[in-house]
Amino acid sequence: MNKTVLNNEIQKRRTFAIISHPDAGKTTLTEKLLLYGGALELAGSVTAKKKQSATSSDWMELEKKRGISISSTVLQFDFEGFKLNLLDTPGHKDFSEDTYRVLMAVDFVIMVIDAGKGIESQTLKLFEICRKRDVPIFTFINKLDRPSLPPLDLIDELEKVLNIHAYPANWPLDNGPEFKGVFDRLKKEFNLFERVPGGSYRVPVALRDASDPFIKEILHSETFKDINEELEMLEVAQEGFDHEAVLSGKTTPVFFGSAVNNFGVELLLKNLIKYSCPPVARTINGKPFPMDSSVFSAFIFKIQTNMDPRHRDRMVFARICSGKFTRDMTIINTRSKKEVRLSSSHTMFGRDREITEEAYPGDIIGFVTNADFSIGDTISSDPSVAFNEIPRFAPECFAYLLNSTMSAAKSFRKGLDHLLAEHIVQCFYLNNNVGMPLLGAVGPLQFEILQYRLRDEYSTETRLEMKQWEVMRWLPLGITGSELEGALPYNSTFGCDDQNRHVLFFQNQWGMKSFQKDHPDIELYDNPPVQPDKDI
Repeated sequence: MNKTVLNNEIQKRRTFAIISHPDAGKTTLTEKLLLYGGALELAGSVTAKKKQSATSSDWMELEKKRGISISSTVLQFDFEGFKLNLLDTPGHKDFSEDTYRVLMAVDFVIMVIDAGKGIESQTLKLFEICRKRDVPIFTFINKLDRPSLPPLDLIDELEKVLNIHAYPANWPLDNGPEFKGVFDRLKKEFNLFERVPGGSYRVPVALRDASDPFIKEILHSETFKDINEELEMLEVAQEGFDHEAVLSGKTTPVFFGSAVNNFGVELLLKNLIKYSCPPVARTINGKPFPMDSSVFSAFIFKIQTNMDPRHRDRMVFARICSGKFTRDMTIINTRSKKEVRLSSSHTMFGRDREITEEAYPGDIIGFVTNADFSIGDTISSDPSVAFNEIPRFAPECFAYLLNSTMSAAKSFRKGLDHLLAEHIVQCFYLNNNVGMPLLGAVGPLQFEILQYRLRDEYSTETRLEMKQWEVMRWLPLGITGSELEGALPYNSTFGCDDQNRHVLFFQNQWGMKSFQKDHPDIELYDNPPVQPDKDI
């Protein structure tokens, strides 16, 4: 394919995720971005009766019951000539590993913060993951229609807690019942807020010049004075808007608004298009692999079974890194070296799907297949290409999962195999025994989801047998757990993961620290040590 045409397509792509602490308004903002992108209207026109339900990013039945996002969802739509790939992520801490994997597939993120609470624990954890990759971060401070912390305090907290320069791209005009809108510092104009019942439609925005006397009329005199003083203070204390600092992850542009009322959402979306980055090249051996290469390549970051319960299918999600994808092309799984024809390829809108004929770097494609794919695999037209993008983290909860109904043994085994492939939980084998797997999870809610889906999707009742270990670490390459069996603390043991990498299990942190004190020459890892990449 002509490189100029390919690069033009790459420049049109924007691939991002939304991160937040639970209840900060992440799912609401996701749906309102889709509203302004025209995607909700588009989905509603397909099946009018499903207007809202078909467009929700929370599609699993248990998500609806609990009111939380459990599985990451891909939502793709167009806006002003750009192709947007929005990855909605779980906010609950027990699903942080799924969120981490998604963050490897995006080029920038929107961080949502509750204006009444400020930075919360899960926000901080997810921010640190982005910081390690220098991912550009756009901040949306939400719920200005409710009583909020002072905006200067919120900006100060962003800078001190996250250690990042925060540039307010707009500034709120009061908050709670008195919230009147925002001042757009980049365009030097006021956007006035009007409450919309139910937040179902695009909110009317009245743009007024900063000198308009109407602004002074709608604000209390004291409030008007305070806002002007704050804006003057910002101009003195901060240098101008630095786009390069945003792209390098050193500055986060901050937008204030109310997602539930649609206010500030369109302003955020337009600025995302203007100031975010097109797809970023992925690396092999520390060197960027050219996106305009004739070689097609992508890495798999998510697998979801039973998205369509009528067909019990298995959808594999991949982030395209280079070249052009065309439907029916034959690719190679560079781990297994097996060829696979990708005939059932799709773009996604939550649970809905549409056949994809072609896609480009930055795009997320899903394909239905029963082929042997695992999260982290590279697919490519060149078998020597392999990315190492997906991290794995040490679980903190461990259990055996037992089948409660012997007559459902086949369904239990099939369902467990399918769900383990999604990495809902991790799989280990004690004492290098390949019998019953020991399951590991970041948090206990992951076990609940596993049991729920086995019951709901495979008609299998199960019971958990929790184990005593709280800490697991990977051993260095070349060292096996059996070599250390006699040197392990009380109630500790050894085993391997599903890729035969050796691990140790400790009852608690004290046990691990005791082992490290006795064996200072053995380094323990909270994510797997990686074999050096081969040159391609």
